[in-house]
Amino acid sequence: MKVLLIKDVYKLGRAGEIKKVAAGYGRNYLIPQGLAIPASPGAMQQAERIRVKATERRAILNEELGDVAEVLSGKTLTFPVKAGETGRLYGSVSDEEIIKTIEANYEIELEKRQVEMEPIRQLGTYTVPIHLTMDLVPEITVIVHREGEPPLEEPEVEETAPEAEEAEAVAEVDEEDALLEEVITEEEAEQTVEPEA
Repeated sequence: MKVLLIKDVYKLGRAGEIKKVAAGYGRNYLIPQGLAIPASPGAMQQAERIRVKATERRAILNEELGDVAEVLSGKTLTFPVKAGETGRLYGSVSDEEIIKTIEANYEIELEKRQVEMEPIRQLGTYTVPIHLTMDLVPEITVIVHREGEPPLEEPEVEETAPEAEEAEAVAEVDEEDALLEEVITEEEAEQTVEPEA
């Protein structure tokens, strides 16, 4: 079905655009939520007017939320959690926990739809986008670490260190092999020269 968006919809489009969507998505979500209307000939005539008003509204929102974006941009949140030996969490870090932490630390209220992410189920560092408006999407860093350990000592860091040591050891072995090959070829060259003389 075709719908005319009357509000910006993340990952779908901006207000005033006509989009083809699944019938169920249009009828059960977009239209009841007041985000779109069916794309009838009458609605098509309103598209430009809706687009102009939405652009004005978006500019005002961007100005209002610019300070919020500045506050959130580049911030780091740490979550000490219980995890198994493999780094898998006993539970998960959800978008709701991130919203509560942002509210507690920065006094910024967010809606669930603004923090679009899968629940975090593994130790590590993650980048989470916060959708304030279509144009303002600051990113925060979320560090999930084991309880009782400092956030910097992550399993990822420990895993990469042995690989680096192995790479150095392999490089040393390669150098030794190359030197041996040079010595062997020099000896072969000397042996081939001697019988001719």
